[in-house]
Amino acid sequence: MKTVVAALGLCTSVALCPSSSIASTISVASGSDLQSAIVNAKPGDTILLARGVVYVGNFTLTDKGSSTGSTAMITIRTNGDSGLAADGQRVSPSMAPLLAKLQSPSNGAPVISTAPNAHHWKLMLVEIVGNGLGDLIDLGDGGETSLARVPHDIVLDRVYAHGDPNLGQKRGIALNSASTTITGSYISDIKAVGQDTQAICGWNGPGPFIITNNYLEAAAENVLFGGADPAIKNLVPADIMFSGNLVSKPVAWRSQGWTVKNLFELKNARRVSAVNNIFEYTWEGGQSGYAILFTVRNQDGGCPWCQVDHVTFSGNVVRHSAAGIQMLGSDYNYPSQQTQTVLIQNNVFWDIDSQNWGGNGYFISIVNAPRDLTIDHNTIISDHGSGVVQVDGPPVLEFKFTNNLAKHNAYGFIGTSHAYGSDTISAFFPASEITCNVLAGGSANLYPAGNSFPTTDQFEAQFVGYTGGDYHLVASSPWRKAGLDGQDMGAPFNGAAPSTGWIPHRR
Repeated sequence: MKTVVAALGLCTSVALCPSSSIASTISVASGSDLQSAIVNAKPGDTILLARGVVYVGNFTLTDKGSSTGSTAMITIRTNGDSGLAADGQRVSPSMAPLLAKLQSPSNGAPVISTAPNAHHWKLMLVEIVGNGLGDLIDLGDGGETSLARVPHDIVLDRVYAHGDPNLGQKRGIALNSASTTITGSYISDIKAVGQDTQAICGWNGPGPFIITNNYLEAAAENVLFGGADPAIKNLVPADIMFSGNLVSKPVAWRSQGWTVKNLFELKNARRVSAVNNIFEYTWEGGQSGYAILFTVRNQDGGCPWCQVDHVTFSGNVVRHSAAGIQMLGSDYNYPSQQTQTVLIQNNVFWDIDSQNWGGNGYFISIVNAPRDLTIDHNTIISDHGSGVVQVDGPPVLEFKFTNNLAKHNAYGFIGTSHAYGSDTISAFFPASEITCNVLAGGSANLYPAGNSFPTTDQFEAQFVGYTGGDYHLVASSPWRKAGLDGQDMGAPFNGAAPSTGWIPHRR
């Protein structure tokens, strides 16, 4: 491999360095021109940045065209591996002194952006430093009007991107690209007063997206797909794998005035798998404090094709939240497609609590009739909440609620202008399957046959450590092997308790 050094006294301009069809390593020393190195890099090249050095600028990943070898990645990274996260691990702020730092001047423009159709770029083991303005990384500017102009085949691997600790930042990553992977990264201090902020937000990229093993911190929506009308007609961000992430808000933010809303929201997305993640800490603030939103929106009236379609939410822990999941079947502001085919299975919802976090403490709110909704094998721990299911709007067709463990609390299943229990179920969930659930503290005569109604004390006694956050069933529990499928009721467990990083087993 050929080595080119862009430094004073050697090759003072990357444009003047000798070219070769062989992949090169281009070292960009302190004070050298990183953008020139980006422009002149060829497919397969590696651009090495000096440890601890700050590179100030607005850097654009360019389109290398379709020349021979253009499918080989160009990598921009900190020089050396010592002391840094290895492949498959997650970068952390403690590694910042060892990382090359990319920082925008105070102009509000992204630190990293992409030219139209830029492709096969990998940003790896670097720090992106915010200054309180705009986005940190723009993969697509969101205004591309054709798929031919969308950047694609982009990898962000072990990137530490953060806003200013005092001023915050509008957005970590604008994800308006195709074939993009974000892995092992740490995005933090994305926060603002009076406007929405996101660690990751995509609205004009088709996908597929792989987002795995990241720490994602933002005040408004930590992760959002949709939220603005796509500039590309009929575009729905699709084929999204979201796994192994820690999605969180610092509890200290609760008293600092940042605009806080939720943790994970889909407004326009198709074929989404959110599996084996931890979602934690959200409270009543800018909204009522639901952690997870599947709420289709034709945001500005120009996206009647917007839809939330074929979503699997499985094997997750959702904890320390004012409420659980909010669902919207169709937008009530502008025309949209119907939310459909959503599976919520094998999750633990823990400390969903209106006393601790504000809000209403419901496990799920369903409005405007999503279709084909399955809620199965979830453990729901809500000691202070209004109920389990709140519903409004037209009847929900193809509804299944099975093998779940929950406290009934005040209202259990409650619909607008209807009594809780059977009156709500007959009005809003016709021909539904609501069976083999535990609704502790509820009344059997108000619900379909086949469900159980122990006292709340009996409910708490079925878990190994109810007050300590260990929701394995005790060996003697009657709910073991009592599910419709012969498995334990509630979420399946395979590992330690949630407080020690537990993730439920995904069947």
